[in-house]
Amino acid sequence: MISECVHVFVSTADLEFAQIIGRALGAEFELRAERRSSPANIREHSNWWDIVLLDLRKLSTESNADRIHLMDEIKQMDFAIPTIALLDNDDEGSVRQVFEKGAYDTVACPPNIAELRLVLRRAHRFHQVEKELRELRSKGKSGSMNSNFIVSTDSMQQVLAFTRKIAPCDVSVLVTGETGTGKELLAREIHNLSPRASGPFVAFSCANMPETLVEDELFGHEKGAFTGAAGMRRGRIEMADQGTLFLDEIGDLELGLQAKLLRVLQERSFERLGSNAPVKVNFRLVCATHRNLQEMVDQGKFRTDLYYRLNVVQVHLPPLRVRREGIPLLASHFMTRFSRLFNKDVKRFSSTALRALEEYKWPGNVRELRNAIERAVVLCGEGQIQSRHLPPGFGTRLIRAVAELPPNAIQLEVGATVDDAERMLIFKTLESTHNNKTRAAEILGISLKTLHNKLREYGSTAATAGALEE
Repeated sequence: MISECVHVFVSTADLEFAQIIGRALGAEFELRAERRSSPANIREHSNWWDIVLLDLRKLSTESNADRIHLMDEIKQMDFAIPTIALLDNDDEGSVRQVFEKGAYDTVACPPNIAELRLVLRRAHRFHQVEKELRELRSKGKSGSMNSNFIVSTDSMQQVLAFTRKIAPCDVSVLVTGETGTGKELLAREIHNLSPRASGPFVAFSCANMPETLVEDELFGHEKGAFTGAAGMRRGRIEMADQGTLFLDEIGDLELGLQAKLLRVLQERSFERLGSNAPVKVNFRLVCATHRNLQEMVDQGKFRTDLYYRLNVVQVHLPPLRVRREGIPLLASHFMTRFSRLFNKDVKRFSSTALRALEEYKWPGNVRELRNAIERAVVLCGEGQIQSRHLPPGFGTRLIRAVAELPPNAIQLEVGATVDDAERMLIFKTLESTHNNKTRAAEILGISLKTLHNKLREYGSTAATAGALEE
């Protein structure tokens, strides 16, 4: 698979240095360099740049001051471009300054080309996620899909295409998928894309409710139908007339109510509890379940005739763990929404936080992701979400593994990444040197500044392992 070309704008007083870096990075990176860069120039070519690389080595105090000021201008743009600062290896003082200015990351000079490629790729990935999210909102790229229904993977694009095909046809639809995958959102979009869009969308969950209460909710009752029935009440079926009725967790519906629902679908009429007068209704039925209804039919727990009535068209929503490539876009969407809701200035995720989100198994799917990001935005003051802002248990798998091993041993699980190995190696080395960072850096063969940058990137995860204790 050929990687997408990354376009990098380099602001440097040393154009020859930029050419050397460009050749070393290879054909997957295209660099354009200028000695002096104005905000107007950055804005003019913002559609081309993926990343801005600022050379802040101690070449010229005046030019560096201009480039640092350029970071303020980039930060004020409607759609800021990730900025990476190239710093002298011993320039510890500038690290905090550039991060306060909004830098995505820093790289020590002379740069390790493999490390620089990795940093640029990560910055490009963040840029693409934010760009796609902006386009989805501003251009309506998802058709009439609800703003909460983000189509970010090939599998979800297929679901969207299928939904657009079936929505105009007034047939029953069965939506399947694990809890939290967004079945109700999809049902709402089927309604919104259908000729019934101007009618009501009435949702009801059949899960964990007594049969008598479900019956009353669906069919309603007349005054005096039972003790406490002080007046006539319309049920969900009647409320959905000329619109769409969405029944969630239809697999939890008792057999007796299944027969009554089947009759409504056949006759298009029903009687309220306590009444013999038929009420005519015209609605579209969309049902959802996380259960295997075919197995329930085989076990005698679900009516065969009702199953075939409901399963005219079936749409399956894949779990989040099999569409991990969509996690960054979904997470960014929720981050933006909750930042506005809570009046926070949270703009991005740290690379460690994003990796923790991508590595997590997400048993609660998109609903769990939404809750995790809501929590992170609440705990994050401003700037970027760090791993410490995520719920307990995120990103701690590696730390637990280290704690359970014999001294000086490192164990990697199948599926661990190079970043996982690097993180564990740094933790274990710090442990063996009793947190002597200078000695640990010597053993690891990296500069002290690089080690500090790594620990800053790991955030609270490193703190949990005792690696940040002075």
